[in-house]
Amino acid sequence: MKNINKIIKWVMVALIVISVGILIWGFAVDFESNDGTPVDVLLRWAYVMCGIAIGAIVLLGIAMRAINDPKSLIKLGVVLLGAAALCFVVYLISPGNPAIGLSPGMDQPSGTTLKLVDTVLNLTYISGGLAILAIVCGEIWSAIRK
Repeated sequence: MKNINKIIKWVMVALIVISVGILIWGFAVDFESNDGTPVDVLLRWAYVMCGIAIGAIVLLGIAMRAINDPKSLIKLGVVLLGAAALCFVVYLISPGNPAIGLSPGMDQPSGTTLKLVDTVLNLTYISGGLAILAIVCGEIWSAIRK
């Protein structure tokens, strides 16, 4: 466990050093030079850092869950399969209708793009509805328990 902590610390230090180096480079070459290339590099590095952080949280969460309660991985797998099935069903029922009200001269997005946009919108509606339902059911449940 001590070796893992050392490795994590060195990786964190390396990522911080790289971040500071990219930031200094951006100031040195002026952010507006080269058609804003330094800004693009900084934004891409920010995406990489966010991806690393999210990945670390997910992987460490799964690892800790596996160590503490291996049976909980089965529940996690069931939840992931349920979420994947929900996404697949929503994708199948999303119509992918053409965009309305485009400015003159704009091309219509492809059918695949329209279907994906409809899928994400429908998933947003479903998750919002489920969140509201969970809040209402939670309040009712807590009122009954008191």
